[in-house]
Amino acid sequence: MPPLADWSDYDALLRGPHWPAFDALNALRHDGSLQCFAAQDHALLADGLHYEQRIAERGVIATRERNWHDLFNALVWLRYPALKQALNRRQVEEIARMGPRERSRSQCAMTHFDEAGVIVRVADPSLLVLWDAHDWYELFWRERAAWQDGRIDVAVFGHALLEHALTPGKLLVGKALVVAADRATAWESIVAALAERIAFGELLRDPLELRPLPLSGIPGWHPDNGEEAFHHEAPCYQPLRAGRRYPVALALPI
Repeated sequence: MPPLADWSDYDALLRGPHWPAFDALNALRHDGSLQCFAAQDHALLADGLHYEQRIAERGVIATRERNWHDLFNALVWLRYPALKQALNRRQVEEIARMGPRERSRSQCAMTHFDEAGVIVRVADPSLLVLWDAHDWYELFWRERAAWQDGRIDVAVFGHALLEHALTPGKLLVGKALVVAADRATAWESIVAALAERIAFGELLRDPLELRPLPLSGIPGWHPDNGEEAFHHEAPCYQPLRAGRRYPVALALPI
């Protein structure tokens, strides 16, 4: 069941008889010069660096052993290195500006996306109208086919979402960046464009840029959402807050 099914190319790591070794994770890097994973132990932490600074300065991602949250973080690094590097670049810039104990709204936005982020490609503008209004019944039930025919498509980026998906039946809500593009637009070009915009501070400057998306409404993403009643009463479907407005979807080229 998605979203974990969408990460089946890492099944050897996720379903193997042994917890993935760091050597196995590092061997999957497409470029040997990319950041590497290392055990988050006393020897590593003795450098005194902030987690983000260690990645930027030493190219080392501190990773807790036998920890699902950190394992999924590693898999996201492997699949979306440009996005993760863009977030790291911005986080380090903000740490230098704010200090290690304060957090800016930009840092909060980046953390929300890093933990719970999804990228949504929308080819049908009428679906955004429903989403803007939090008309979840129409978006997920009446327009159920749209999630299956490519008029709207989702890629999970947040590693905490992947961890939560290990719990059967858990209601998942993502924090979405939305791109308006036809269904033939390659995900690679979307990801590359978003990474560039994030790296240069043009995206994720405020948490309000992110749209909530109840992922459990997507066909096949929750065992109960094949029933109409789910779309009337699921607690993941929250009403639109008074005065809340969402930014327009990004258009390619962006």
